[in-house]
Amino acid sequence: MGQLVDGVWQTESLLAKNRNGKFNRQDSAFRNWLSADPDAEFPAEPGRYHLYVSYACPWAHRTLIFRAIKGLEDMISVSVVHWHMGDDGWQFSPEDGFIDDLGNHALLHQVYTAAKPDYTGKVTVPVLWDKKSGRIVSNESSEIIRMLNTAFDGHGAKEGDYYPEDLRSEIDAVNDRVYHDVNNGVYKSGFATSQSAYEEAVTTLFDTLDWLEDRLGQQPYLAGEKLTEADWRLFPTLLRFDAVYHGHFKCNRKMLHEYPNLWNYTKALYQHPGVRQTVHFDHIKNHYYQSHPSVNPSGVVPVGPDLDFDGPHDRDRF
Repeated sequence: MGQLVDGVWQTESLLAKNRNGKFNRQDSAFRNWLSADPDAEFPAEPGRYHLYVSYACPWAHRTLIFRAIKGLEDMISVSVVHWHMGDDGWQFSPEDGFIDDLGNHALLHQVYTAAKPDYTGKVTVPVLWDKKSGRIVSNESSEIIRMLNTAFDGHGAKEGDYYPEDLRSEIDAVNDRVYHDVNNGVYKSGFATSQSAYEEAVTTLFDTLDWLEDRLGQQPYLAGEKLTEADWRLFPTLLRFDAVYHGHFKCNRKMLHEYPNLWNYTKALYQHPGVRQTVHFDHIKNHYYQSHPSVNPSGVVPVGPDLDFDGPHDRDRF
């Protein structure tokens, strides 16, 4: 027996480890690497790879952003799962237009078992699938975006290195804090089942948002003057903050638009060429408010807030 938590089937043994009320995220299982080397196990070949994503999921969203900003839309195909996650996890729904374009599967877990028949681990998006070998390359979003950053540069990808060598130590340090305290911090707050676990997580979350607000008051981007991977890893969480995390996950000390620097920064990233096309607030709101009955038993989706990401911003002042 067990229960579904954030798209992961939690067994009784795992739940027992979480009885302190804290939310613990499991590691990704598929960690292969897509390479520019034509002799690699998974060489970068236009048309060979496919992404399985959810428009609602922030982890999948970052891979869609890199696909867009690197101009890989014609090189990597995409299938989108339905926004609702039920007892069987992520699903396709052809009658609603959510189709597995490759395997015609009904459930995402069937994609995993198509690659590994004895697979019993977590089933999450994104998934980078190799059409040629019928295998999963990776289901770790942080590594998929690193692959997309450079692997297709020799095949006509757009210019731009979002993990430049001279900034890697700074990017890694920012990523580490942002991942634990913000990207995962909203989940630690929202899925906490004890008051102490919730207060610890939400306090850390807002301490780090305060730190980011101050940092962005001194420089345009998280690693300095250059737009990098660190910014694109933070952005999907910020984008969802006022719409879902503030209310649904009880991250309500402040709203994002009450942070002048973070709010302007989020608008600037949203307006970056190709990015707004990756944003689907109908999926985001419907997924969170209707897929977590332990958090929102009624399934009622709020009508607000009204957010204008197309408004003016001051990132150009730097």
